[in-house]
Parts: sequence; C-alpha cells; structure tokens
Amino acid sequence: MMVSSYPAPAARAFKLPRQKAPAGKVRESMWTCPKCGRQLKKEGHNHYCVKVQSVDAYISIQPESVQPILQRIRETIRAAAPEAVEKIAYQMPTYWQGKNLVHFAAHQKHIGLYPGDEAIPVFAERLKGYATSKGAIRLPLDRPIDYGLIADIVKWRVEYVTKGEKAK
Repeated sequence: MMVSSYPAPAARAFKLPRQKAPAGKVRESMWTCPKCGRQLKKEGHNHYCVKVQSVDAYISIQPESVQPILQRIRETIRAAAPEAVEKIAYQMPTYWQGKNLVHFAAHQKHIGLYPGDEAIPVFAERLKGYATSKGAIRLPLDRPIDYGLIADIVKWRVEYVTKGEKAK
C-alpha cells in the first residue's frame, strides 16, 4: 500500500437549501420588490424584475440619469466594432464577433465594462485610477467616462478575437 505525501483533500462543503417561509407568510427580514413581488434580503436591493431581451430594453430600465451614458457607450462600441452582433448575455448588453468582445452593465455607482481578462494587462497604464479585476473595469459615475479608452479596448478586442494571440 502506497502512502501519499500530499495532504488529504478538504471535505467538500455543501450548501443547505434555503428554508422558505410557511405558505402565506413573509420572512420579517425579507423585502418584497413592489414591481415583481420577488423577496430579497435588503430593501431596495438592485435586481432585474424581468429578463431583458434587447439592449434597448436594458437601457430603458436603468435610471434616467444613466441612460445617456449607456447609450453613448453603446454607440462607442458599435463604432469600434461595426461587424459585431449586439445581444443580451448574462443579462448585460454584449457585443459578439465570433466570441464575446465586450459586455457592459450599469451598477449603482459605476458602469462595469467587461472586455475579458486579456485586455486588462494590455491597457494597464491607461487603467490606472480605475478599479479593475480579472476581466472587469469599473468606470465610476462620479467621473467623466473615457469613451476613447472604451473604443480603443473594443478595437483591440476585435483584433484579438479575429487574429488570435498575435494581437497582444
């Protein structure tokens, strides 16, 4: 019998299913969305009441103050990737050209731009001052949006997905 020098794998943790309140009763700690009736943990919790089917629908359900910014981001992406197909994926506006080029999404205090993890190191110098994570860039709503940066990232993504790794 051979004894392994590797540590034993940790026991897999399984989540227990959430317990539902008895029929006809609402948990006191839950908040019910007045639009869709969905129960959420926090009052005013940001969620989508309906599944959006188009970018127009996505933009129209966002706060009015953010809609012009989202529309301009959309126009910027379309100009930088004129052959890309516009669709909704992961409940976000998505631009696809053989692969997903970029997604964007409105959040409470920022716009999330999701060009994939390959783009972040390529644009690291220009992204200083922005919060980034693997494949995500947060564009704060309290600062002017750099549409030129968005266009450059999208153009790079088009080249990257059409020519592969050579675009680096």
